[in-house]
Amino acid sequence: MNQIGTPLPALSPQGWERVAEGRERGGSRGAPTPFWARTRTNGGMESIKSLEPRPAGEFYSAMKSNRAFLLLDLLFVVAAGRLPAAEPRFVSLFTEDGVPKGWLVRAWDDVRNPAQGNPVWKVEHGVLHGGEPRGSWLLSEKEYGDFELEFEFKLGETGNSGCALRAPLYGDPAFDGMELQMADFRYNTSAKDSEQTGGIYRAIAPTKQVYKPTEWNKYHVLLKGSHLKVVLNGETIQDLDLDEQNQTVKRHNGSDAPPVKDRPRKGRIGFQELSRGSEHVMIRNARIKALD
Repeated sequence: MNQIGTPLPALSPQGWERVAEGRERGGSRGAPTPFWARTRTNGGMESIKSLEPRPAGEFYSAMKSNRAFLLLDLLFVVAAGRLPAAEPRFVSLFTEDGVPKGWLVRAWDDVRNPAQGNPVWKVEHGVLHGGEPRGSWLLSEKEYGDFELEFEFKLGETGNSGCALRAPLYGDPAFDGMELQMADFRYNTSAKDSEQTGGIYRAIAPTKQVYKPTEWNKYHVLLKGSHLKVVLNGETIQDLDLDEQNQTVKRHNGSDAPPVKDRPRKGRIGFQELSRGSEHVMIRNARIKALD
């Protein structure tokens, strides 16, 4: 029996049970709705007591608010799915002094092999210096397909370097990938136009020669699919469709290299040290923006 004389069914095994008995009959939509709680006393006696009545209108108002929040959440999710992807940004390549991290030092003529003499490339005060002895490539561990690359370089009077583009980790980047040449004319006075600064080595000569000897020079390289554009010191010197570049290119041993149109569309970037004398190539303000 409960305190108001009404028989109650047995409590659930969990002990405490709450029962909502609905609204009083005949009440209006805004009328208070009583709730009743069945409880068990310490002595095991069961009783019912009324909880504080709350107007039914508050219940419906709360339901409407919840629906509104759910709708806003749904709209936010849909809108977020339609937001454009973040624009790619330039990333600096050499941010710390010392031996560059994330780069490999390999032989200048076949990058499957370590460089002879264990040359050490170093960054000092934000400037990358080519390793001693001469004859090495510094190649990125990461591969790039479509990208923009910017950097400044400086050579001595008999300086010879190059920038590897989409190079595989085998063979010579000049013939198995692409090498954007960086060389002072005094290094090889009989060099062909395609072997001078701005050329795609032994394949494609620059449209003009704007290299500044023993000064800082700035390259901007854009590679996207088959499109290659190279700007040197503010002047466009290459603007090519690689699919059209089927020139015969000879390796240093006289054998045929793959034509440029058949070379990889993804690979490493890097820098070469092949200078004569005591002055090594210097690179600064190098940064890249991946476009794929």
